[in-house]
Amino acid sequence: MDELVDKITVRNLHKSFGRKKVLNGVDLTVKKGESLVVIGGSGTGKSVLIKCIQGLITPDRGSIKIDGYETVGKSYKDNEKLYATMGMLFQGGALFDSLSVWENVAFGLIENQKMPRKLAKEKAIEVLRQVGLGADVADLSPSELSGGMQKRVGLARAIATRPEIIFFDEPTTGLDPIMADVINDLIIDSVKKLGASALTITHDMASAKKIADRIAMLYQGKIIWQGTVSELKTTNNPCVCQFVNGQATGPIKVEI
Repeated sequence: MDELVDKITVRNLHKSFGRKKVLNGVDLTVKKGESLVVIGGSGTGKSVLIKCIQGLITPDRGSIKIDGYETVGKSYKDNEKLYATMGMLFQGGALFDSLSVWENVAFGLIENQKMPRKLAKEKAIEVLRQVGLGADVADLSPSELSGGMQKRVGLARAIATRPEIIFFDEPTTGLDPIMADVINDLIIDSVKKLGASALTITHDMASAKKIADRIAMLYQGKIIWQGTVSELKTTNNPCVCQFVNGQATGPIKVEI
């Protein structure tokens, strides 16, 4: 069955910046159609991990396979077609201020798929409707939108090319709890409709518990625990318990 097939396989992944070891032997698997959420504190390497998978950062050593194809050691050009099957919702939206809303959504369609602008605009408006935005926002500038609306536009851009893999970088940061829950619902709905595999990084536990099929915790450059949401509630792992419950005391030491 498809859901048992590995979509992303990361093995013994290492990445350092100078003397600072950020990834120190990460092992991680995302199944086809699965939503995996990686939790962990700020500066633990979550963003570095997804940038390595996307080919934006070159790991020092280790293996990253997409559909069984090894990407490490290949040039970006060699992997370009593979990376084109990925979508990304950036923290803060990361919309282009110089482009209209529809042009932001259609960016990948126009630049990568060479879709004619008229058709791309029609497609963008269709995708905007999928995330709860009307055609009336298409010609607006991103600066004219609220934070929640910008996040929806970012999600629309992430799914417009119908990617096989979608990355979500802190998707609820800066949103109030109600809007955060709306975005969580849209993420779940969008991923399921596409049949995509999703890899989310976050420290928002409410979001993690809602959108995840499985959760993995990154700490000191390694995955120290992974399991289902139900297993998260019953784990005895002291680092996971401290992080999930937001406790200042415990094995995780906070630098002040």
